[in-house]
Amino acid sequence: MKHQELMELLEARFSDNMHRHKTVQWDQVSRRLNEDKLKVLSLMEESGGEPDVMSIAGELVFVDFAKESPKGRRSLCYDQRALSDRKKNKPQDSAMNLAQEMGISLLNETEYRALQAIEAVDLKTSSWIVTPEAIRKLGGALFGDQRYGQVFIYHNGADSYYGARGFRGLLNL
Repeated sequence: MKHQELMELLEARFSDNMHRHKTVQWDQVSRRLNEDKLKVLSLMEESGGEPDVMSIAGELVFVDFAKESPKGRRSLCYDQRALSDRKKNKPQDSAMNLAQEMGISLLNETEYRALQAIEAVDLKTSSWIVTPEAIRKLGGALFGDQRYGQVFIYHNGADSYYGARGFRGLLNL
């Protein structure tokens, strides 16, 4: 996607969803967008993320606001170790690898809950989130979703992957 086209899309999404960033003006965001960040945002958009601005701990960030986990980032295990350990039916990649290649990070539990407080997402899908090392050392990984009006954080083997589980990304401005 061309940068001008992407900027217009991002500005329109920003304007159409002011509940996500009530006290922020588009010029505050646009002046922070350079060529590198636009490349990353283009990858987020192309993989189905629908990135938009929100504030986390007072910092402006772009986060995937797609209603469901981005379609272009599903059927992935958690990280490279899980991918390497899987002997049969390996997925194409891991969430952590793909996020790193894209230039974004997975949301942690606090960030995921902040996103869910702004807008209900992952009503039919789920998203891997950053997993504490103590859990990861034991072979597990965390993911979240929203069901019955409640945000749930669950665990699964890090090497598992499902067609309805992907990951949401975060890009710092």
